Amino acid sequence: MPNELSSPPGHVLVVDDDEDVLKAASIVLTRNGLKVSLARNPAEAWTAIAADPPDVVLLDLNFSRSRTSGEEGFAWLTEYIAHDPDAVVVVITGHSGVNIAVAAMRAGASDFIMKPWRNDRLVATLDNALELSQRRRRTSLPTPASSAEAGENSEILPLLLGESQAMHRLRDMVRRIAPTDAPVLLLGEAGVGKSLVARHIHRRSARDKKPFIALDVEGLDGETLAEKLAEAMERGRGGTICLEEVGALSRPAQGVLASALDRPGDVRLIATTRRRREALRGSSGLRDELLFRLNTVEMSVPSLAARGDDALLLAEHFLRLFTKRYERPLKPLSAEAAAFICRRVWVGEVRALRQAMERCVIFAEGLAYEAADVAAAEAFASSEPLEPRGLDLAASERTLITRALETNAFNVSHAARDLGLTRAALYRRMAKHGL
Repeated sequence: MPNELSSPPGHVLVVDDDEDVLKAASIVLTRNGLKVSLARNPAEAWTAIAADPPDVVLLDLNFSRSRTSGEEGFAWLTEYIAHDPDAVVVVITGHSGVNIAVAAMRAGASDFIMKPWRNDRLVATLDNALELSQRRRRTSLPTPASSAEAGENSEILPLLLGESQAMHRLRDMVRRIAPTDAPVLLLGEAGVGKSLVARHIHRRSARDKKPFIALDVEGLDGETLAEKLAEAMERGRGGTICLEEVGALSRPAQGVLASALDRPGDVRLIATTRRRREALRGSSGLRDELLFRLNTVEMSVPSLAARGDDALLLAEHFLRLFTKRYERPLKPLSAEAAAFICRRVWVGEVRALRQAMERCVIFAEGLAYEAADVAAAEAFASSEPLEPRGLDLAASERTLITRALETNAFNVSHAARDLGLTRAALYRRMAKHGL
């Protein structure tokens, strides 16, 4: 494959549950001068995209041996194209799956390759796909979001990782409202990803090639608010403006905002607030004229507690992500650590979980991430800023174990349960710390 396809070399992400297919594709593509990333399932694919966005995705449509319908691949393809409308995807299908491949192309795939493939055919197909990717990127309009915002958006992916009913309902709501211009009010705790949901709605709308402007209005006085809003309306013409934390505006500032929004402007409005729905109404809530302007559609972004085992999916995603970023060996979560993550009430929600997993990758020792590693990292994430000497994982672990023992009157079984450890594991840690 010619080197001029991309400089640096074109990057292909191969998504397939068959290790032999991954190995074969990696050998062929690497020999032809391409950079190759591998993923065995959709969750790993999201991690790979977050860590290093590819030029082209080579996607198998089935991830379970007994399935041939392509349902899993179709679901992922739909979300990925919604996440990045310029994405180029080549699907992999068997000889009997021509109809499935055609349906995938209707859903947004650019081409398909039959399995088992001929190497020259695979190379030629990806050659064309990489050229298409370059053309799309050249003609795609840049967004006003900073690289930091874009990075955070791709890392967290709260709409795309999750199989809970709460997230299925949220994704369905986004699918329904995104194509409209209806104003949306997003409710949810700090850290659940309200701003990222707003960005996803924008991406799935007809305004996706126009600007997305995030404006934090919390604490602004009326005059400053009016100036910033006028500037945002001008810069965001034809796009979407996200007014963050409107529930924290003073009553006078709310009046200014309501008056400003009454003036016509070619923008879609999305607003966010940490306040609960019942607190938005009444004398201490939002003014009626402002609420009426903002809440044609009200959506609640679910907390981790409402998402069940999604917390574990997200934790595994963040561990893979930061393992790649910091070039650390990939380690599994122990059963006790996984249980700890699922039952933990995460103060700070997804943002706190992300930070805790990053700290685990940096500090945790051993062949697997244990519950005590997660507990220590979560304590860092939810505490007040620490002095440099406080970043001592061993000391923090000792403190957590001591606290658990004291809380349970030195009943080792009960302390082990609270820490998500077995009795034997807790005894080993007690011996390590001289307890």
